[in-house]
Amino acid sequence: MTDPQPNNPLHGMTLEMVLTRLVARYGWEKLGRTINIKCFNHEPSIKSSLKFLRKTPWAREKVEGLYIRSLKFSD
Repeated sequence: MTDPQPNNPLHGMTLEMVLTRLVARYGWEKLGRTINIKCFNHEPSIKSSLKFLRKTPWAREKVEGLYIRSLKFSD
């Protein structure tokens, strides 16, 4: 069976996995400066950020976009 989305870097990734990797790479402080949303700047946690990102499409798009861009620079 072939992979149906071979060029999609988000295929098989959960939002929690994406966020955890971004926090590990940048830390909350830099992540909050890069994407200025309250859940990254005021008492940040994975749980509260996931809750916000799951119901806020524009913020989720920014997080997923940063993750994709970060993959390009890690190669």
